Amino acid sequence: MNKTWIIHANIVMEDGIVANGFLQMADGKITVIDQMNNCPPLTSADNIIDCQQQGYIIPGMIDIHVHGAIGHDFMDGAPVNYAKIAKYLASEGVTAFLATTTTSPMSEIEVAIEGLAFYNKEQPTAVAEMLGIHLEGPFINRSKKGAQPEESILKPNAKQFNDLYDKSNQLIRLVTFAPEEDVDFELLQALKSKDVIASIGHSDADYDTTIRAIRAGVTHATHLFNGMRGIHHRDPGVVGAVLLEDDVYVELIPDNIHFHKDLLLMIRKMKGLDRMLVITDGMRAKGMPDGIYTLGGEEVEVFDNRCVQRKTGSLAGSVLNMNTARKNIEEWLTLSLIEQVRLVSLNQAIHLGVSNRKGSLAVGKDADVVWLNAEGEIEKTFCLGNLAFEKNGNIDRHLFH
Repeated sequence: MNKTWIIHANIVMEDGIVANGFLQMADGKITVIDQMNNCPPLTSADNIIDCQQQGYIIPGMIDIHVHGAIGHDFMDGAPVNYAKIAKYLASEGVTAFLATTTTSPMSEIEVAIEGLAFYNKEQPTAVAEMLGIHLEGPFINRSKKGAQPEESILKPNAKQFNDLYDKSNQLIRLVTFAPEEDVDFELLQALKSKDVIASIGHSDADYDTTIRAIRAGVTHATHLFNGMRGIHHRDPGVVGAVLLEDDVYVELIPDNIHFHKDLLLMIRKMKGLDRMLVITDGMRAKGMPDGIYTLGGEEVEVFDNRCVQRKTGSLAGSVLNMNTARKNIEEWLTLSLIEQVRLVSLNQAIHLGVSNRKGSLAVGKDADVVWLNAEGEIEKTFCLGNLAFEKNGNIDRHLFH
């Protein structure tokens, strides 16, 4: 059995940090975590990573809202490129993700979903693991479409969703939709019946409608503040409702572009750390130079870390790096590493129902392991025990094309 040992490491657990410890990985799982004084003798035949007590070992991060990276998009319908995106995500410390679609003609969504289902059957293990699909649209509100193409927006339809769900081989795990457009919450009931997370997003619902939708089963809000009715003192809107309802998880893009960074303080006070989910909403320009790219068939100009749809001026995803997002919440919320891990990994695993194997470092869980060096940068990323990324100064983009 091939074993990898990470020694002289500061290991971040759910409830504390094991200083000068060791972690053993074998067959894709974490098999031992303990103090170095309990480490057995190692030989030159062992695969050994010596951290020399520099930096920290944390669980792999989980991005539940990412459209693409390194020039590729999950909507391209090209499974050969999905592994390239997943490989790149590992360079950010991401070891698992939901492949996220965009509002597009139904035929294109079907091609993308079928391609993702095909990829999922034999996805490689030395890259970030695709845990499922996040269907963002097409069942959204035109008035809050953001960068989603209006001509492809559809009224929520349970039958259409059920067809997509079947084509995905039951891989759709989360759906962003506008509940005010959902007559009798027909789509919402279909999502609940399949244990799919129902997320309010790209929605112009008023406060009362949002509360009714939450009572009926909405448990998630897509990229909080963006693409939704904001707070007004006579109508708290979608934002007010999801902040006030304790059980709703909220997605956050902590780049100080999608919302003012100080609002994170308000969110923390109202939601607590247990319901905050850091995402990137990364699009194909992530990891690429500034320039013109596409999202949802529309041209997007990328400059100064902003992604702006050229036709409308709307923000169109992001190029945010997940580890940069982690460092931002560390600074803006003054969070410990244990708290940071909750927002970038553990909460996502709990919400997706995979915390038995993802989201924290523990014996028996998947060997999704990230070494943060003393500067907080990604030194190495292991996906299911396989080395997926190793810092070498620059990422060789030729690997991804």
